Amino acid sequence: MVRPANVVTSVADVLAGVAISGAFAYRFLAISYWHQIVLLCLSTACLYAGGIVYNDVFDTDLDAIERPERAIPSGAISLAQAKQFGFILLVLGITLAGICGEESGFIAIGITFFALLYDKWGKHHNLLGPLNMGICRGLNLLLGMSIVSISLHEWYLLGIVPIIYIYSITMISRGEVHGSNRQNLYIGAVLYIIVISAILYFANLTGQLLLSLVFIVPFAFMIFRPLIKAIQNPVGKNIGAAVKAGVISLILMDAAWAVTFSTWVPALGIACLLPISIWLAKIFAVT
Repeated sequence: MVRPANVVTSVADVLAGVAISGAFAYRFLAISYWHQIVLLCLSTACLYAGGIVYNDVFDTDLDAIERPERAIPSGAISLAQAKQFGFILLVLGITLAGICGEESGFIAIGITFFALLYDKWGKHHNLLGPLNMGICRGLNLLLGMSIVSISLHEWYLLGIVPIIYIYSITMISRGEVHGSNRQNLYIGAVLYIIVISAILYFANLTGQLLLSLVFIVPFAFMIFRPLIKAIQNPVGKNIGAAVKAGVISLILMDAAWAVTFSTWVPALGIACLLPISIWLAKIFAVT
C-alpha cells in the first residue's frame, strides 16, 4: 500500500539535499550529523508513505472500479485502518523532522499539507495537480538541505527543479489508466530536457560537469526510452511504464545533484539505492 519503491526515491531526495547543503564536506565524521541524516531519512519515508496511504483513502470509491487490486478495495485493509495508519505515519514524519530542527519540522508540515491537498483535490486539476505534487518533491529536497540552515537559505530555489520534474511525470501519468493523446507526453519530454539542462548548468558552474554525466546519461536513458515508446503508442501500459521509470529514475537525478555540489562518494551512495528501488518495484506497485 505504501509503494516501497517510491519511498526509497524520497530518501534519495533527502540525501541529495544533504549533499547540496555541503554537510558531507565538513561534518562527515560528526556523530550528531549522522543522527540527523537518519532522522530525516526516516521522516521523509514516513511522510511519503503517509501521503500514499491517504491517496488510496481518498480514492477508495474510484479504485473499487478502476483498481480493485489495491489494498482498500481488495479488503486487505479497512478504510478506517488505512486512515489510522496514514495519520500515524504523517505525525511520525513531522515529529522526526522536528527533532532535527525547527526549519526541518516546518518543512515536514509543509510536505504533509501539500501531500494531503494533492490527495484530496490537487490530482483532479489538470494544471494545479502536477504543480501540487511537484511542490511535495521540491520540499523534500529542501528537507535534506535544512540540515545546514545557511545552505538552505542560499540554495532553496533549487527546489524548483524537482517541481518541474514531477510536474512532467504527473502530466505523463494522466493517461495511465485509459491511454492518452500525445500532447501531455510531448510536454513531459520538454520538461525532462529542462531539468537535465538545469543540472548540467550547475554541474558546469561547480566544475563537476564530467562527473555529473556519469549519472545524467543513464538518467536520461531511463526516462526517455519508455517515454519515446509511449509517444509512439500512447496506450495505458506504455504510459504506466514511462511513469514508473520517471519515478524510479529520481534516484539518478538525486545522485547527479549530489556529485554536482559534493563529491562522488555520496552520489555513489545515493545511486546504490537504484537497484533496491528497482527490485522493490518488481514486487510492489509504483503507481
